[in-house]
Amino acid sequence: MKNTDRNYEGSDGMYDGLRRDAVRVGVSSCLLGNSVRFDGGHKRSRFITDDLAQHFEFVRYCPELAIGMGVPRQPIRLTGDAGNPQVVGVKNPEFNVTQPLQDYSKKAALQMQGLDGFIFKKDSPSCGMARVKVYNEAGMPERAGTGVFAHAVMTGNPLLPVEEEGRLNDPDLRDNFVMRVYVHARWRRLLAGTVTASRLLDFHTSHKYLLLAHSEVAYRALGALLADLSTGSTAEIADRYIKQLMQALSKPASRKRHSNVLLHLLGYLKRSLDAPLRRDLASTIDAYRNGIYPLVVPVRLLQHQFSAHPNPYVSKQVYLDPHPADLKLRNLV
Repeated sequence: MKNTDRNYEGSDGMYDGLRRDAVRVGVSSCLLGNSVRFDGGHKRSRFITDDLAQHFEFVRYCPELAIGMGVPRQPIRLTGDAGNPQVVGVKNPEFNVTQPLQDYSKKAALQMQGLDGFIFKKDSPSCGMARVKVYNEAGMPERAGTGVFAHAVMTGNPLLPVEEEGRLNDPDLRDNFVMRVYVHARWRRLLAGTVTASRLLDFHTSHKYLLLAHSEVAYRALGALLADLSTGSTAEIADRYIKQLMQALSKPASRKRHSNVLLHLLGYLKRSLDAPLRRDLASTIDAYRNGIYPLVVPVRLLQHQFSAHPNPYVSKQVYLDPHPADLKLRNLV
């Protein structure tokens, strides 16, 4: 198994051939500790600045500053139709920045092809990803909106992994988001060259068990899509492939599905390990499935065994090593 120890033991500025500056993630500027909020404050996220910053190159955005609003500034909010809200001043509804904010957001969204993810500030009328307050004519709020900037980014970049900083407190969502960022980065690296049938199949092969952990339906559908690449344009098939893959990966995998994949991987060791050790590993996987252990326990045991008993097919699998180990993302899922 090539480079197994490097991958399994963490990162020193490079992960899976992707240097930190090759994995670029957009982020609401206030989350990096920049004092750009309406009151002159910030909303620094330690997970973002202390942990993710070791592996991602962040590209900061503050759409309100970008359209000329200063610091401090009048706070704004969404009003009217949640599907097409107006953005007005909280104290002065005549202060309307809807058009300039929409114009900037659409333009910025078209220039994000080099990003692999985006982390938004929750509840923001510009950057909130979901459940942003929208005020009706009576001044009553309903959590039914999306920030104008966030909406433009997500609409203009449907494959881009996105998340809010508040939701990153959930271990499953955090693990899932970072995993998708790295999948997107590997795909972007693939697109940097010529997308041949061989390279597309290699990409799919390395992501098979990761895909199976999220959706068996998508696993079979994408296998069928790539079964005969001579029937159409490779570029068109690749486009269909990545859309379905990112959609399948968007929902965190369950313990049941993870356990299914872990048992599949254990099957590759049946000729290398004696029966008692195989039973012990199977028991550990079952304990994980029942919530006794976090995912890192059976994964690390399998990694150890595959280091001692290399398998060329398993060595290609992203599933066992989807993101840098020092982030400890699988310690709580």
